[in-house]
Amino acid sequence: MKHILFVCTGNTCRSPMAEGLLRKLAKQRGIELEVRSAGVAAVEGMPISRHAESVLKDQDIHDQFYSKPLTGELVNWADLVLTLTQSHKQYAIRQFPDAADKTYTLKEYVENDERVLGDLKEQDSLYVSMELAKSLGNDISEADRERLIELRQRIPSFDISDPFGGSREEYEATAAEIRTAIFRLLDKLASSDQNRA
Repeated sequence: MKHILFVCTGNTCRSPMAEGLLRKLAKQRGIELEVRSAGVAAVEGMPISRHAESVLKDQDIHDQFYSKPLTGELVNWADLVLTLTQSHKQYAIRQFPDAADKTYTLKEYVENDERVLGDLKEQDSLYVSMELAKSLGNDISEADRERLIELRQRIPSFDISDPFGGSREEYEATAAEIRTAIFRLLDKLASSDQNRA
């Protein structure tokens, strides 16, 4: 059974909506998964936002969600760490570099354009080598800096919009964005299961 961890900022809006939606939609499709969520700046035990809760209830999801900070234990538990923005991904990789090869933004993970995927792979490799150089006190080459800027300009945004503090409609729009990506995620998981069979 695959373990999937969603990561956002406070673990009160986007990542619990993604967790609840994936759990429900995977069950409907007969895909066995265990799903959790956490936040890079979460306080332990906070309830999810009322709009996130009502959006989930509209989808007939009545799970109880309480915020959890992102920890090494959760990252180790996960087979796949799916963040809701690029900055969440960068934070997770900085904090847990051993998990870099299983950490993606949700939208990036379901992307299927080979050119974009190649750019992403190069960007991640550059980002990791630059972080390593910084931690060792080494200078980062100007060529690496320029290449990273070039890649960032070329790669589309893989961030899911943040509805925090917004209206019910903004939460519904974010949930729709998440749901679209989750349908693609389930297709990808189902096809990888078929390829293993």
